Amino acid sequence: MIRGIHHIGIHTPDLDRLKSFYEKAFGFEIVGEEMNLAEVPEAALVVGVPGAAARVVMMKTHNCFIELFEWKSPPGTTRKPLKANDFGYTHFMVDVSDIDAEYERLSALGMTFVHPSAVRWGDTASVYGQDPDGNIIELGEIPEGNGLHLEISD
Repeated sequence: MIRGIHHIGIHTPDLDRLKSFYEKAFGFEIVGEEMNLAEVPEAALVVGVPGAAARVVMMKTHNCFIELFEWKSPPGTTRKPLKANDFGYTHFMVDVSDIDAEYERLSALGMTFVHPSAVRWGDTASVYGQDPDGNIIELGEIPEGNGLHLEISD
């Protein structure tokens, strides 16, 4: 039985900077201890990368985890962040209750957005933005009663 998506993995050239951003922007907190993949022999088997060496930290907020990696070895391919219309994983959405307030708060933390405000249509609103590494994050406000509303249980 599939219970849901557990986490999103993000590779960054600066783990400390991105960790700080997700703490301040979305309230993520570290779960457990930072891990060094070079010290875990099974890691190379799990990720399929021989000689895997990376700093890794798992973070959680509410019902969502992210796993941040700063790879040391072997070196990854440097490329521009994906655009919304590229192939592959292009974004994740953060469900918010007040999109205008979150847009302003996240802008003040340095997040950049593709539009000068959230875009509203029907009973929903959303807008794409970028974290400090250029990864796309969608802010979305979907009210109760809408079939896409995210129910949060404590």
